[in-house]
Amino acid sequence: MRTGTRAAIPERHLRTDRWWLAPASTAFGLFVFVVYSTWRAFANADYYHAPYVSPFYSPCLAENCEQMQGGPNWALFGDWWPLSPALIILIFPLGFRLTCYYYRKAYYRGFWASPPACGVAEPHKSYSGETKLPLILQNIHRYFFYAAVGVALILTWDTLLGFRNSDYEWGHMGLGSLVFLVNIVLIWAYTISCHSCRHIVGGRLKHFSKHPVRYRMWGLVGKLNSRHMELAWASLLSVGLADFYVYLLATGAFTDPQLF
Repeated sequence: MRTGTRAAIPERHLRTDRWWLAPASTAFGLFVFVVYSTWRAFANADYYHAPYVSPFYSPCLAENCEQMQGGPNWALFGDWWPLSPALIILIFPLGFRLTCYYYRKAYYRGFWASPPACGVAEPHKSYSGETKLPLILQNIHRYFFYAAVGVALILTWDTLLGFRNSDYEWGHMGLGSLVFLVNIVLIWAYTISCHSCRHIVGGRLKHFSKHPVRYRMWGLVGKLNSRHMELAWASLLSVGLADFYVYLLATGAFTDPQLF
């Protein structure tokens, strides 16, 4: 930050590389996903094609949802809810990702330039960190983690239901089945690699030797945590592709190829 205690160097920084490329790419990628997901969330259409349901609309908690045989249709919100049912459920995975430690770094640097890159000063006059509103709300990340686990469990059930054909007969697999299988694996990997999960598993243990099972679990989560950034982007891409795949099927753009 450019304050009175800063060294008397006229340049804002001494970096000569393309330091702006990383935050610009991050901002662009997140912006594209936000635009796409906003469109799909408010569309309230083309989110179900038997046996697949878009992860943006699952579980479907409104009365105006399309009926999905065996799917997560729970009409907790009656006919008084006129908006897209996706707006009810997306708040949980969205809140989980917004408060995620990696995504904080991504959009802090990409959109707020706080800071835009290592060794590059912030353009802000003051800095309070996450001690005041609204950023202090980032501390509820653990609770969004619990909600994200619930959503992941439901999406796992959706993935199992994808191993049916359009007549809801079991023992079949289409290309969509593989799309949803890859998506749920990445979602679980991203969710479990969360810093909160790592702390829940073994963060409060004082003697690992007394808890060998939790120690092994902590080590596994730690390995995934080292790939948290890659898993964050991979799962973000996969959930968007899964939704887009259902959209293409629902609009009749093509027919789901049946593998068996």
